Amino acid sequence: MSKFLLRASYLPEGVKGLLRDGGTDRRSTIEELVRNVGGSVEAFYYAFGADEVYAIADFPDHASAVAVSARVDASGAVSVSAVPVLTPEEIGEAKQMAGNSRPPAPEG
Repeated sequence: MSKFLLRASYLPEGVKGLLRDGGTDRRSTIEELVRNVGGSVEAFYYAFGADEVYAIADFPDHASAVAVSARVDASGAVSVSAVPVLTPEEIGEAKQMAGNSRPPAPEG
């Protein structure tokens, strides 16, 4: 599974829907979309600022994360960005893979 931070900003139509349907309905909609591609939502929060929604979700692969982001963006009510995030253990694995080899020499 690939873990992603989903950041969303409501557009005017999205704010109208949020005020009409409430926060739990919107969370349920996202949980369903993520579940439909084989993923799960670990955390979902509303916030103030440039982004109004922050969620952590597990997806089977990057393509499924893009599919959910595109589906939400296509609504015209919300703008979503999906940022891949890594666990400390994954960083440890990357460190092991990098080994102690010398980095490439700069060009020039």
